[in-house]
Amino acid sequence: MIEPTPKRMVTPIDRQLIGGLSAGDRVLISGDMLVFRDQVHRELCTLLDRGESLPVDLRDAVVYYCGPTPGRDGRPVGAAGPTTSARMDRYTPALLEAGIAVTIGKGDRSDEVAREFERWGAVYLAATGGVGALLGRTVLDARVEAFPELGPEALRIFRVRDFPAVVGIDSHGGSAFAVPAADTGKCQ
Repeated sequence: MIEPTPKRMVTPIDRQLIGGLSAGDRVLISGDMLVFRDQVHRELCTLLDRGESLPVDLRDAVVYYCGPTPGRDGRPVGAAGPTTSARMDRYTPALLEAGIAVTIGKGDRSDEVAREFERWGAVYLAATGGVGALLGRTVLDARVEAFPELGPEALRIFRVRDFPAVVGIDSHGGSAFAVPAADTGKCQ
């Protein structure tokens, strides 16, 4: 079977494009993405709870759950592999409400969070774990944007070209992680 051509996404994300994606679709992302993990999620949610302004605009943003390693030989980053997304589930509803259009990580999400993607017309993309060095090569530029005191967990902005991912949860409730019912037929 011939694989369909990946769909191209450019940031900031076009919400109409998101509506046309289905679980299992392959995508290539180019442009700026926010990069952060657990600690920044907690900081952003604290600011939202206090009604304070955020250090970055989350509207139609892509957030990649990653803590990159330092770059060598003139590269902006070294390995840039995805972090397990379920760790961010408790923060995700508030950040989707604040405007995030796409999150990227590895692994499945909770049923509650999957419903939030549908509610807010957002998508969850799965990146391949174990290939951080290859994913790092899609990063053209990287800079710390906020919370530098968090070191590797600081909020960064990556400029990427053709960052590969698969739609894990689409904006219509479809999931690439759904397991079909077992076949109960008898062996013959």
